[in-house]
Amino acid sequence: MIPYIREIEFEYGRCDQVSPLIRRVIARNPGPFTYTGTGVYIVGSGEVAVIDPGPEIAEHLDALLAALKGERVTHILVTHHHLDHSPLARPLADLTGATIYGRPAPSDPGEASRGPEGAGLEEGADGRFRPDVELVDGQVLSGPGWTLDAITTPGHTSNHVCFGLKEENALFCGDHIMGWSTTVITPPDGDMGDYFASLDKVKARGFDTLWPTHGAPIREVTPFVDAYIAHRRAREAQILDALAAGHGQIKAMVPVLYAAVDPRLHPAAAMSVLAHIQQLVREGRVVCDGAADLDAGYRLP
Repeated sequence: MIPYIREIEFEYGRCDQVSPLIRRVIARNPGPFTYTGTGVYIVGSGEVAVIDPGPEIAEHLDALLAALKGERVTHILVTHHHLDHSPLARPLADLTGATIYGRPAPSDPGEASRGPEGAGLEEGADGRFRPDVELVDGQVLSGPGWTLDAITTPGHTSNHVCFGLKEENALFCGDHIMGWSTTVITPPDGDMGDYFASLDKVKARGFDTLWPTHGAPIREVTPFVDAYIAHRRAREAQILDALAAGHGQIKAMVPVLYAAVDPRLHPAAAMSVLAHIQQLVREGRVVCDGAADLDAGYRLP
């Protein structure tokens, strides 16, 4: 069982010092995919980096500018291109002269990822997101007293990047790992095989703290990531059991597999099941009758 961390002390718009090098401002955009809202991290003092500036909300921009008053923003870092993470990057850069770092939105993320509605699957994609500097794995960014390295972590999206803070052995993990919930994997841009590999990659680094964009920090990192992986493997086993019982379509599996989950999240859950099944098909553990999509029929070999 995942040891979720759902308690978080905050006020919208307030800038909280959450560690010696990190401050946080939370946007007022709560929801089923954002929890209490987008947590924007400010790293350093004087010359700072801003991570995941969040949605274009005037109140939120004002709060960020107040938190940054008297300082120089040198870096704006974006973990991925969803509407709750990246849209404010360009307006903030225009106001501060900062450089935007990240990986560009995919040219064709698929129908499921487009628009704020996105069939109710996600907060929606910022398909126009293009950083000033396209990051590569291991790229180092630094300022006075702080050092960040880019860790490419595809899975939730193909362009997802986490950022390691050397001085505190901490990771800004975006939506790759969240303390309050599991992460949605939405094909075709999301990929379950990539996601498992990225979880292993983060675990191998041995971070002391994870700072998700939504929710509270994760302090017991290795047990939490192990539980995240075990949860995904258990879901995989449940899907195989459902197929063995003759449930050959995703729409028949979701109400059973996700009976305890908010029904508003069932469309997203269906996409995660699809992501699992697509990986199982690639591994030869499941057979697909036709294209591996939400409407296909599946069976064991």
